[in-house]
Amino acid sequence: MKNRYLLIMAGGVGSRFWPLSRREKSKQFLDILGTGETLIQMTYRRFANICPPENIYVVTNEDSSDIVVSQLGIDPDHVLAEPLRRNTAPCIAYGVFRIMTENHDAVIAVAPSDHLILKQDEFSKVMDEAFRFASENDALLTLGIRPDRPETGYGYIQANTMQPVSGYEGLHKVKAFTEKPGLAMAKLFLESGDFYWNSGIFIWKASTILESYSRHLPDIFHTFNDGKSLFSTTAEREFITQAYAQCSSISVDYGIMEKADNVYVICTDLGWSDLGTWSSLYFHSEHDKNDNAVISSKAFTYNSEGNIVSLPQGKVAVIQGLDDYIVIDSGDVLLIVSREQEQNIKLYLEDVGREAGEKYL
Repeated sequence: MKNRYLLIMAGGVGSRFWPLSRREKSKQFLDILGTGETLIQMTYRRFANICPPENIYVVTNEDSSDIVVSQLGIDPDHVLAEPLRRNTAPCIAYGVFRIMTENHDAVIAVAPSDHLILKQDEFSKVMDEAFRFASENDALLTLGIRPDRPETGYGYIQANTMQPVSGYEGLHKVKAFTEKPGLAMAKLFLESGDFYWNSGIFIWKASTILESYSRHLPDIFHTFNDGKSLFSTTAEREFITQAYAQCSSISVDYGIMEKADNVYVICTDLGWSDLGTWSSLYFHSEHDKNDNAVISSKAFTYNSEGNIVSLPQGKVAVIQGLDDYIVIDSGDVLLIVSREQEQNIKLYLEDVGREAGEKYL
């Protein structure tokens, strides 16, 4: 247990959850589900019995360091602040190098801060098996989620299901990673039984992933390795600022996982969602008799179906004749967008920032 570590990635801006998710307080720091917990608090609690709390680190942007400490009660020294957003490969490299200064035998789980997992008991069981496998093998392990629909918004992992790894349930070598498919291809993936949603959760020995960086992302590896003696010292902050300025923006999926030959996947069903869009939140929320999802709000709906509504406390909405819409009131911004067109929210953000001012972003 002492070698188990968790690295939570909490640097995203959550722009697809605008206007609730804003630059000063991204979606991982919000009670999006109306449960009384923010998404990052749920993530932290999810691992409470899986690895020691003192072995949990969070990588976030500089502006969010204080809110991480406030919401999690975590040691401020375990909050690693990124000076620039450079995608997941530099983020994970920073965390791994820092953890290595504390424990060279560390086995690290890497998890996004803003995902939903409904089956906690199953998750704990799977993670125990994941840590066991990763600690005993020089392997890069990820979790694959059994699909229940032809989803076009997720990446997929093809597992070699014909050759399961003995001694583990649902563990297979990875054949290939596939980007978000079209609907026809997603239907074929579902029918094949070999394809699983890419959860973005990884487990590996610190030494194994650093060897993979050295082989597949040598520029990032050498950038951080050159300053490894500065981690956990007063010189770390200045070094990280310089290091990030040199790093390319690249995901660990594209930079390492899609290229390495020692990648494995545990195929499982965890009640998982990446909660990437308002529509994904709609599917995981309680619905009224007309299939409207009203999140922590008071809304009266008439001849209206399939909407998701979120309002500030104390505000009431009356909605008539509206079907399949997103209605979000954040106090100073009101968003009303068809669920079919929600992919355009990022485009609308550009107009709002340019015409109304960045304070609304």
